[in-house]
Amino acid sequence: MHQREGVIVIKAQWDTTASVSAVWSVLANGWLYPSWVVGASRMRAVNAEWPAVGSQLHHSVGVWPVLIDDSTEVLEADEERELRLLARATPATKAVVHLRLEPRGSGCHLEMDEKVATPPLKWIPRSVQDVAVYPRNRECLRRLAFLAEQTSTP
Repeated sequence: MHQREGVIVIKAQWDTTASVSAVWSVLANGWLYPSWVVGASRMRAVNAEWPAVGSQLHHSVGVWPVLIDDSTEVLEADEERELRLLARATPATKAVVHLRLEPRGSGCHLEMDEKVATPPLKWIPRSVQDVAVYPRNRECLRRLAFLAEQTSTP
């Protein structure tokens, strides 16, 4: 938990043996997005500039046959340090997702938080939003770490 602007923010965290470089490599490969983002089911297109600011991923969310075509845009990118994304949760709902990478020894500490950016869900208190998305975000980080570690044993 972190306090920001008088609000306690619950951030999902995960430590991995993978290097910051290895984790960034997974993030920088837009085609891997559905492999680590819970709810994303398939990729449709990746801008060649990904993950540069303004570039987009075009993906689908849901389970076949009920799929929604969506996109995610890079708002900020600091290579091997952080990535801030504007993700569409539904056609009318957007969320700002913030991922941070911090070297820890030969591995990496990952943090992820998100907040709804559009009404009416934006009006839900931040603490309630955090509690609702925490399990999903923690699973996203776990999957991201597994991809970066590329182990051959469970």
